Amino acid sequence: DNAVARTCIHTLAEHTSKANAICRSDPALEKLIRVRPNLYMNGKDFLYKCRTLYEVNNVVFVYLNRDERGKVISLYPIPNCPAEAIESDGRLFIKFTFADGTKLTAPWSDLLRVPKHFNKSDIFGDTNDALTTDLELMDTTGQGMANAIKSTANLRGILKSTKAMLSDEDVKKQKDRFVADYLSLENSSGIAMLDSTVDFKAVDVKPEIATYEHVGQLRENIYRYFGVSEDAIQGKLFGDAWEAFYDSAIEPFLIALGLELTYKVYTDRQRGFGNEIMFESSRMNYMSMTDKLKLVQLVDRMALTPNEWRATLNLPPVEGGDELLYWQNPKINEGQEEPD
Repeated sequence: DNAVARTCIHTLAEHTSKANAICRSDPALEKLIRVRPNLYMNGKDFLYKCRTLYEVNNVVFVYLNRDERGKVISLYPIPNCPAEAIESDGRLFIKFTFADGTKLTAPWSDLLRVPKHFNKSDIFGDTNDALTTDLELMDTTGQGMANAIKSTANLRGILKSTKAMLSDEDVKKQKDRFVADYLSLENSSGIAMLDSTVDFKAVDVKPEIATYEHVGQLRENIYRYFGVSEDAIQGKLFGDAWEAFYDSAIEPFLIALGLELTYKVYTDRQRGFGNEIMFESSRMNYMSMTDKLKLVQLVDRMALTPNEWRATLNLPPVEGGDELLYWQNPKINEGQEEPD
C-alpha cells in the first residue's frame, strides 16, 4: 500500500504485459494466451496480474484448467491468499484458502509456479521483510511532514492576560474576541491594538522534518529493491538504457514463465517434438526515432521486411510488405535494368 512500491510494481507489470506469447507448433494455445487466457482477463491483463503477484508475494501460481482429454483450456492466476504445501500418496498438492473461505487443492502438475527471492523454501519465495524498514520510514516521514504542516498552520501565537484568576469561560471569550477582531479576513489593515491587560506573543514554529535528500534516499532504496529507476517509472528509457532495464527486470520473468508453461502444458513426448512456449517483447519500439529510421538499411539488406520496419514506426502494414526485398530486386525496380 506504499505509493512508491506500488508505482514500482505497476511499472514492472505494465512493461511485462506488453510481451507476446509464441507457440509456433500450437497456434490454438498461442491464441488462448494472447487473447483470452481465462473468463476474466485478456492476454495483457493475464501477464500484468502474474507479474504483480510475483512482485507482491515473491511467487505466482497459475492454475491450468484442463478438459477431459488433459488439454489446457484456460489459465487462472491464483489471487493473493494463504497457501499450504501438502503431500499425499507421493504427490505434491498446494492448498489455497481464498478470502471468502473457499478452498482449492490443486496438484503440482496443474500449477505454474514462478518464485522470486527463492531461498528458504523449495516451493515459495521469501517474504519482503527486507523492504519493511524502508517502507515504514517512508510512511513515518510522510506523516511527520503532514503533522508539521498542520502544526505550523494552526499555532500562530500566545495571548496572555495580566488579569488574575480568569475563569475558563472568560479566557475563551477573550481569545475568541481577539481572533474575530484581528485574525479574520475582515481585518484588511493587518494592524492590531491591545490594551495593557493583554499581551500577544507570536510563535514561529519551525519543526524539524526530513529533507528532500533523505526522502530521495528512501525512495532509491525501494527502487533498487524492485530493480527500477525514476526514468523507467516516467517512461524515459530508450536505446541502451531500455535494453539494460529489459535484460535485468523484464526478460528473466518472461523466460521463467515460458519455461514453466512449456513443462507443465506439454508432455515429454510433445516437448521432444519441439513444442515450446516463449514470450517476446519488441525491443525496437523503444529505440529513438533517429535509430528507427536507420533500420531502413536492414530492409535494404534483407534483414527486415518492410512491414517489420513500418511496425517500429507504428505504421500499418502494406501489401507485399511481408516479403524480404532488396533495393536492387527487380520486383521493386520493375522495368529497370539490374546494375552490374
